[in-house]
Amino acid sequence: MSQQAAGTTIEKEEIERIFQGFAIAAEKQISTNLPKPKKKVIVIAGPTACGKSDFAMKLAKEINGEIISADSMQIYRGMDVGSAKASKKEREEIPHHLIDIRDVKDTFNVVDFYYEARTCCQQILARGAVPIFVGGSGFYLHSLVYGPPSGPPSVPEVRKQLEEEMERMGPEAMYMRLQKEDPIYANSISKNDRQKIIRAFEIIRLTGKSVSKMAWKGRRKPQNYDFRCWFLYRPREQIYHRIEKRCDKMITEGFLDEVQALEAQGIRLNTSASQAIGYRQALEYLQSPQTRQDYEHFMTAFKQASRNYAKRQLTWFRNEPLFRWLDMDLHDTEVAMDMVIQDYQASL
Repeated sequence: MSQQAAGTTIEKEEIERIFQGFAIAAEKQISTNLPKPKKKVIVIAGPTACGKSDFAMKLAKEINGEIISADSMQIYRGMDVGSAKASKKEREEIPHHLIDIRDVKDTFNVVDFYYEARTCCQQILARGAVPIFVGGSGFYLHSLVYGPPSGPPSVPEVRKQLEEEMERMGPEAMYMRLQKEDPIYANSISKNDRQKIIRAFEIIRLTGKSVSKMAWKGRRKPQNYDFRCWFLYRPREQIYHRIEKRCDKMITEGFLDEVQALEAQGIRLNTSASQAIGYRQALEYLQSPQTRQDYEHFMTAFKQASRNYAKRQLTWFRNEPLFRWLDMDLHDTEVAMDMVIQDYQASL
C-alpha cells in the first residue's frame, strides 16, 4: 500500500472514530433528556355491589397485584360486615392495604387517604408488584389522581357557629341549603354527613367560593403515575337487586351485632363513621324499642340509602374523564379482565 493510500485510510478511520464518539455522546444526551416512563397503577371503581372486589382479586392473581382499598370505612377496625371488607382468607391470598389502620374513634379524611395511598403505591412498585386501587369513593379516587382538595384551614369561631346551626336546623335542612349553594358537591355526599356539610359551608364562608369550583381548579393529573382507570357497572335494576341481596346477607352475617360492639367502642364519637350507610340506620334501630315495625323500617331505610349511594356513584363517575366504563352484564368476568390486562400491558 502506498504512503498516500495508508494516510487516507488512517484519516478515514480517525474521522469515523470521531463521528462515532459524537454519536455515542448524542445518544447519552438524548437518553438523559427523555422523560422516564410513568409507573402504571390500575384503578377499579364502580357502584356498591357491582362485584368490583371479586374482580380485583382475580385480576391481582393474574398480574402479581396488590390491592389498596379506596373505601372510607374499611380503614376502621371492626367495621367489617357493613363495609364488605375483604375476609382474612382473601387478605392472606392477596396483600391488601389501607384496611384496619384506624380505631373507630379516630378521624380519617381524604388528605390522610391521599398520602397513605401514595406511600402504599411506592412500596408496592418497589417490590415489583402492581398497585390495584379498588373502591367506590369517588372523592377519594379523584384525590388520588389529581391531588387532595385545597381549602383554607379551619377557623374555630366559624366552625363553632356552623356546628350550632347544624344542631339547630338539622343535617337535612343544612344539606338542602348546600344543594342550592353548591349542587355539584352536594350531590357527591350524603345528606346525613354532618362533617362534610359543615366543612363545605366553612369553605364557602371563608373564601366566597363553592367547594366544587375551588377544590381542584387548575389541577392536573400527577406526572409520576399513569393511572389506568376502569368503572365497572351493571344495569340499574340489576344493581338494585344485588344491593338488596347484599343488605340481607349482611344481616345474616351479624351486622347488627357488629354495630352494637362498635357503639361500645365509641363509633358515635366519629361523625363520618357513625353516618356511614348502614351504620347510621343500624344505630337508629338500636336506639328504638326494636319492635318488628322498627326492624322493617330499618331494613327499608338501609336498602334505600344503599340504592341512593349507588345513584350518586354513577353520577360522580360520569364526570370523571379518565375512567372507562365496563358493562359487567355485557362482558363476562374473563373478557373484562382480559381488556384491563391488555390495556395495562400495551404500553409497558
